[in-house]
Amino acid sequence: MISLSSAAINEIRRLKSKQPANILFRLRVKSGGCADWFYDLSFDTTVQPTDQIVEFDDIRLVIDPGSLNYINGLSLDYAEDLMGGGFRFHNPQAVSRCSCGNSFSISP
Repeated sequence: MISLSSAAINEIRRLKSKQPANILFRLRVKSGGCADWFYDLSFDTTVQPTDQIVEFDDIRLVIDPGSLNYINGLSLDYAEDLMGGGFRFHNPQAVSRCSCGNSFSISP
């Protein structure tokens, strides 16, 4: 399915610590961006009956069924560089990505 690096887990924990206790971390794939699809990370308090929940230590990652097809095998990392910090997406299904790394396309 997907994996989170320890750096990504630590950053999600840091961000989550500023949110209400019952908050969930949601990963979505939405249409748009420079290369057809983009990743959307957000906090959410609701889980739909069709959502998939993946647990990494104390992090509950919620994924809607429409996004699952686009992120199978995804590795989510977090890194800081001279331009600042950010999540990095490594998706084996992506056949191309835009330069920002958040937008991608897959084969039909």
